[in-house]
Amino acid sequence: MPLLSCCDVADATWYNVSSAMNSLATDAVAISELLPFEMVLPVVRSSTSTEIVAPLSAARAVAHEGVPILAVNLGSLGFLTEVPLSELYLTLEAVDQGQCPTEQRAVLDCQLMRNAECISHHFALNDVVVNKSAISRLVEFDLYIDGNFVFQYKADGVIIATPTGSTAYSLAAGGPVLMPSVEAFVVTPVCPHSLTHRPLVVTEKSQIELRVETGEEQAFLSIDGQVGLPVQQGDRVLCQRATHKVKLMRARRTFFDVLRNKLKWGER
Repeated sequence: MPLLSCCDVADATWYNVSSAMNSLATDAVAISELLPFEMVLPVVRSSTSTEIVAPLSAARAVAHEGVPILAVNLGSLGFLTEVPLSELYLTLEAVDQGQCPTEQRAVLDCQLMRNAECISHHFALNDVVVNKSAISRLVEFDLYIDGNFVFQYKADGVIIATPTGSTAYSLAAGGPVLMPSVEAFVVTPVCPHSLTHRPLVVTEKSQIELRVETGEEQAFLSIDGQVGLPVQQGDRVLCQRATHKVKLMRARRTFFDVLRNKLKWGER
């Protein structure tokens, strides 16, 4: 099976994999044109250095092509990277034998609208976040679900998370943990200036709209914590389910096995 992997490979022809992935994520170039592989393993290692193509970048780059992703954990947390480095070769053998299951994960389709025109379009596997800038005051957000006004936030920011992203920034901000198979999104305020504002779970068929009221201040739109751009007064952020999903190749662990391991549930 052709595989996007550079583990222990010194061949200079692989040096630009990371740049190619970033180019794909940014410019939406067809994966078949640059990386004609059947699976993506977002770890790049040469004889002199190690580079990591982050699973989130890989997902944005190849998900629309239906290319499965196998993410390897070189750190300590990483809910997406459940395969430890020590199990890499055993997992690759399972993949080669067709014994590694795949899982479909929902993707957010995000558009930044300004004066009725879409000025930026992105996909997110984890979350879409609108945050205040480093030194600005609270930002006001009007939340609409399917065109219906919900309420107004005054907060440091708002997170719109997929089930995959529910264990990321949203969890740290007090949001719920969703099983990956749950067909829903989570809207989580970041430090709201109100005790009554709580995370909101909506169906994945909903269109979520944030109308940003920054005044003279500036806010920023962040896609999976990797792509960022400024948001101005009156901008609208539209989020809905993308037409494609991300295929993740999984080790034979349940979602709850991963939660117990990563969150140390039951430990004292």
